[in-house]
Amino acid sequence: MASAGGRLDEDFLALIGARIRERRRVAGLTVQELADRAGISRRLMTQIEHGQANPSLVTVTALARALGTDFTVLLEPAAAEAAVEVIGAPHQRLVWSSERGSTAYLLVATSAARAADLWRWRLAPGEVYAGRADPAGSQELFTVTEGSLTVCADGVEHRIEAGEAARLRSDRAYEYRNTATTFVTFYRVVALAR
Repeated sequence: MASAGGRLDEDFLALIGARIRERRRVAGLTVQELADRAGISRRLMTQIEHGQANPSLVTVTALARALGTDFTVLLEPAAAEAAVEVIGAPHQRLVWSSERGSTAYLLVATSAARAADLWRWRLAPGEVYAGRADPAGSQELFTVTEGSLTVCADGVEHRIEAGEAARLRSDRAYEYRNTATTFVTFYRVVALAR
């Protein structure tokens, strides 16, 4: 995923870098071996582990997969045994933001395998988030709670108003746009196909 004007959050980058380094060491991999598996340079790999790079979510996902996991699993505290696990605000991770005030928070993800993630998004007026294609068969579900969201895929724009929900086949490039003069808030469930 990528966006014009936005970036991954620094606390997210520091946490994900430390967890990647920890998993790499446990797996007995060198920096170069993991970089090769993920298809990135050794230098970028080192910068990511030290929280000094601003990689795309695609790169973070590639690293997690090279380690046999998903990036959402890297964010989780130790697995809970309870039937219901409450995820408090301190564990809801700001992943992406822009200078205009747009934000994307990962609220919660299914445990073990990344079957689904729940996100809260807020896009500023005029803001665009461009997503790269997910694996074939992937989908996103979302509902707009405030404002109006324009979703573009396959060259077609769809406007979703507050109170409406939609499904996006995210195995293609897509964009979330706020063409209105007020913020748009929406909740998004990402279900990546394996």
